[in-house]
Amino acid sequence: MGKRDELIAKYAEDLKSKCGMDADMDLLTKVTIGCGPAIYDADASTVAASQEGELETVKNNFLIKKLGLSDGPELMEAINTAMETYGMSERNKYRAVVYYMLTKHFGKESVYG
Repeated sequence: MGKRDELIAKYAEDLKSKCGMDADMDLLTKVTIGCGPAIYDADASTVAASQEGELETVKNNFLIKKLGLSDGPELMEAINTAMETYGMSERNKYRAVVYYMLTKHFGKESVYG
């Protein structure tokens, strides 16, 4: 099993144990691959929920550019909901897991089709 496969398994476990979701492994794999080399970097692989700038980056670079959504208050609401689902006390919120939840939330699985 390669490093990426190990990370995908870890993300699936986080979705199940911390977010109460069963992962669509095909979609989770595609979202993880879409994160690129960031998944291997300790800092870039996680989302700092307490940093407003980080949440803006998720909104602009992922929701608007990648998923093609229009800017509006519902984007930040969805990000905050994903953070709460993950658990605000959870120190490591993996970017791939957050992106997966947001992709499912907005029904944008087709972006990874």
